[in-house]
Amino acid sequence: MKVARRRILQASGIIAGALPLVGCEGVISNVADGLENPIPDETLVSSNKQIDQDFHLLSRATFGPRPGDLAYLKETGKAAWLKEQLHPESIDDRVGNLRSRRFETLELEAGDCCEFKREVLRRDLCRHALLKAVYSKRQLFEVMVSFWSDHLNINIEKGDCMYYKAAGDRLVIRKHALGKFQDLIRASATSPAMLVYLDGDQNKKEKPEDIPNENYARELLELHTMGVHGGYTQHDVFEVARCLTGWRVHDKFQRGGVFFEPKWHDDGEKKVLGHVISAHGGQSDIDKVVELACRHPATAQHIATKLVRHFVADKPPSKLVTSVAKTFSHTDGDIKECLIALFNSKEFDDYRGSKIKRPFQFIASALRATAADTHAHDPLIDYLTKMGQAPFQYPTPDGYPDRGEAWVATLLWRWNFALALIGNDVPSVKVSIEKLARSTGALKGETADPNKLMAHFLGRLPNENEKRALNIYVAQKSGKQQSQNLSQKLSQTTLAKARTDSGLVSVMLASPAFQRC
Repeated sequence: MKVARRRILQASGIIAGALPLVGCEGVISNVADGLENPIPDETLVSSNKQIDQDFHLLSRATFGPRPGDLAYLKETGKAAWLKEQLHPESIDDRVGNLRSRRFETLELEAGDCCEFKREVLRRDLCRHALLKAVYSKRQLFEVMVSFWSDHLNINIEKGDCMYYKAAGDRLVIRKHALGKFQDLIRASATSPAMLVYLDGDQNKKEKPEDIPNENYARELLELHTMGVHGGYTQHDVFEVARCLTGWRVHDKFQRGGVFFEPKWHDDGEKKVLGHVISAHGGQSDIDKVVELACRHPATAQHIATKLVRHFVADKPPSKLVTSVAKTFSHTDGDIKECLIALFNSKEFDDYRGSKIKRPFQFIASALRATAADTHAHDPLIDYLTKMGQAPFQYPTPDGYPDRGEAWVATLLWRWNFALALIGNDVPSVKVSIEKLARSTGALKGETADPNKLMAHFLGRLPNENEKRALNIYVAQKSGKQQSQNLSQKLSQTTLAKARTDSGLVSVMLASPAFQRC
C-alpha cells in the first residue's frame, strides 16, 4: 500500500516539532500517526444482523480489524486482499516497523545474545511479538508466525533457549512461515534453540553401546510432522534418533553456532518408516529423515487438521481437513496454497463467531479495534502473563492450546483488561474512544447511537440480548429510565455520562461476543 506524499510531509514536520518535546517513543507514535491516521475520518461498520463475511475473514486471518480495515478489504476484494497478504514482501510495513524495530537483541546472532541478561531478552521477545501483532500490516504473516511458533514450541526458560530463540524466530519461523513446510522443519531441526530445548545436542554415539537420545526424534514425528496417530512405531522413533546423532551447539568460543560432529554420529544403516537409509550417510541422514516425515500422508492430515482447527473450528470439519490435506500433498507442503484452499472454503464462512479468542489474540484484537497507542511495556505484557499466554513460555513442546475450552478460566482477567484499557488505566497504553465513536458514526453532532460502536467491534449489529444489556447500562449511567429501544437517539451529554470512553465500550469488549472470532 502506498503512503501519500501529504502523510510523509506531515511526518517530517512532526519529527522536527516533536524531538525537543517528547521522548523517543512519543516521536515514534507521532511519526506513525503522521504517516497513517490510526482512526480515519469515517470507519465503515457492518449494518447486518449476522457477522459480515469480510469482518469474519479479518477476525481469523488477522489479529482483528483496525478502523478502516473493513473498508479496505471491501474495496480491494477478498481474492486480491488474500494475494497481498500471502506475499507480505509486497506490503509497505514502515508504520508497523516503526513500533517493532527497537530491539537490538532480535537482530543478533544466537551467540551474541548471551551478552544480555535473560530478563532483557524475555522482554524484547514478548514486546516484539505483541507489537508485530498489533501494528504490522502483514497480518496474515504474523498470524502464521504465531501458529508455527506454537507448532514448533520452544520454552525460552529452558537452558540457553532464551539466548537462541530470537535467532530462531528470525531464521526459522519468520523465514519460512509462508513457504514450504519441509523447509520449515529442516530449518527447525538444526536451530540452536530447538537442539537445546529437545536435547538434540545431547544425541550422540561415542561408544558402540551408546543409546541415542530419542526426545527430539519423538516430537519430530508426534508433534511436528505425522501426529500422535500417524502410524509410526517405537522402532521408527529409535531409528530417527540414530539418524539425528552428532548435531551439536557450540557452548564456548562460538557459542550458539551449530555444527555436525561425524565421530558422534551413528553411521550405520537405518530403516525409517519402511525406507532404508544407507550407511555412511553422515549429516545427510537428517535431510532424508525430514523428507520422509514431511511427505508422509499422515503429515498432510496432521497439518491440515491443525490449520483447520486454528482458522475454522475447534472440532475441524472432516471434509475441509481432507481438502486441505490434498492440497498439502499435491503442492509438496506449500503453506500459501493450503491457506488459499482453507479461506475459500464454504466451511470457513459457515463457522463465523464460533472460536474463543486466546488471550494473545484477545488483547491484540482489543488494541487493534480501539486503535490504541502503545509500545507494549511491562504493564501490558503482565496481562498476557496473568491470562496464561506469555509468548514463548509454554512449558511443554505441544505449544499453547488452540481450543476454546482451555481459555475460559481467563475471562475475569479479560474483563479487568477491558475496563483498564478503555479507562486509559493500562500504563503506556492510550486510546481515544471519542475519536472512534465519531469515526464510526456512533457520535454525530448532538446525537449518539451505541449500535454503531457494537457493529464496529463485532462485525454486526447487536442482537436483542445485547441491546437489552447495553440499554440497561446506558440507563443506569445516565440516570434515566431504561428505554425500550436502544436505537433511539441519546444526547451527547447523556452519552458522555454513559461513558462512551470507559464504560459502554469496556462492556462491549468484555461481552461474550467479543471473546469470539
